[in-house]
Amino acid sequence: MGDRWQVEVDRGVCIGSGLCAGAAPERFRLDSARQSHPVTDQVDAGEAVLAAAESCPVEAILITEADSGESVFPPEE
Repeated sequence: MGDRWQVEVDRGVCIGSGLCAGAAPERFRLDSARQSHPVTDQVDAGEAVLAAAESCPVEAILITEADSGESVFPPEE
């Protein structure tokens, strides 16, 4: 894993479950429409962000290596 990750939430997929904000409240927030968004676009690689992405029931959270663009989550099949 790299040192920095680019984090995005596909708002067309997000159902507002809030599991990401519960798993990593310092990294994700729900807005007034109950849509998730990352607090910052780039973060230090870490288990809390990965756990938040893995907890999303619709895989709306996309994580890539900031320097290479290589996918971290969801896993490529």
